[in-house]
Amino acid sequence: MKRTSLWWRTVVAWAVAAAAVIAPVGSAGAADGTTPPHLPNGFGLTQVAPAVGNAHDFYLTVTTPQVSGEQHIKIILPRGYYDDPDRRYPVLYFLHGSPDDPVDQTYPALSMSDRMITVIPDGGARSWYANWLNQKTVLGAQNWETFHLEQVVPFVDANLRTLATKKSRAVAGISMGGFGAFHYAQARPDLFGQTASLSGDIDLSANSMDLRMAVVASVTDALGAVCASSSGTCDPENSPYKPGVDSDALFGSPYPVFNVDWRWNQVDPSQHMDRLRGIGISIYTGDGGGSPLNPEFWVSGASKNVKARLDALGMPYYFVNYGDGSGWGTRCDGGALEQAVDEMAHRLGQDPIALRRRWDGNPKRHALYDRAAALPVWS
Repeated sequence: MKRTSLWWRTVVAWAVAAAAVIAPVGSAGAADGTTPPHLPNGFGLTQVAPAVGNAHDFYLTVTTPQVSGEQHIKIILPRGYYDDPDRRYPVLYFLHGSPDDPVDQTYPALSMSDRMITVIPDGGARSWYANWLNQKTVLGAQNWETFHLEQVVPFVDANLRTLATKKSRAVAGISMGGFGAFHYAQARPDLFGQTASLSGDIDLSANSMDLRMAVVASVTDALGAVCASSSGTCDPENSPYKPGVDSDALFGSPYPVFNVDWRWNQVDPSQHMDRLRGIGISIYTGDGGGSPLNPEFWVSGASKNVKARLDALGMPYYFVNYGDGSGWGTRCDGGALEQAVDEMAHRLGQDPIALRRRWDGNPKRHALYDRAAALPVWS
């Protein structure tokens, strides 16, 4: 990662954002409840089409020099967002899996909270939420980490009524997005107070070569990437990973010989869990019913490796095994995702009792909220 120049750009961007959020923004054009608010360009983002959706659930289409092509940013606002122009909200950044798109993240769990803003930035089919080593492939610019952390985050804080503090900002993700959530929290612990992985590829060390090779497969457009992806399809002619590029384009050589894979180790979440001290950590995984034919079986091993690392470090965390993998990848539309959103909402300072009332009459959900209420709120 190029730190020196990016550091200076970050300082300037956040200074502008801090000045911008003094005014109550993000309400223009939304008085009728159907029109998305007007969010002006800035922080290197240029909107190339009108916002699509309604006043509370919409997406933008933007371009940025950091990533080639057009990217979507989906935003879900609380239902009462326009009622009190002085009220500010915590923000959950939700990172989708591979290969997917923010527009397709329509799961009810993501819009169940009335007290936080949810932002779903585009992660492409195989960005792996990172700045790629090789920026000169046919894919063009692939600085996804810069796009998200130095452009999207300050853009959101400048244009919406956010609580722009570490303790009021969370990052969570599914599958590829689970890797991204831990990676971003480790890279910028000053930005995020909470992080959560759901079926995440959170161990890319030599201990999880299966997952490392799955990442390589997505980069090179190998057949296995399509068959093992969260799309659930195996259609090489219409692969979402085309065109394939060199296996070293993302993090350099993936082979653990003579330390040539050092960049993989540098970004591997499992090897840097100590960087998450002071951040709320949650891990959700299934077990695939013990079957290697279920992709959940493989990410389960990664989650258990990270759990063991956290135990060795004596760090607190929240670990949930949600069974045979029915919530695998971006199909995670059941209890696991609901539980993760509830947990993030509580830890970002919300009242779990208000959420509990939404599921009145369900004893299992009541028990969930009681457990959430007992969890510590990280600062």
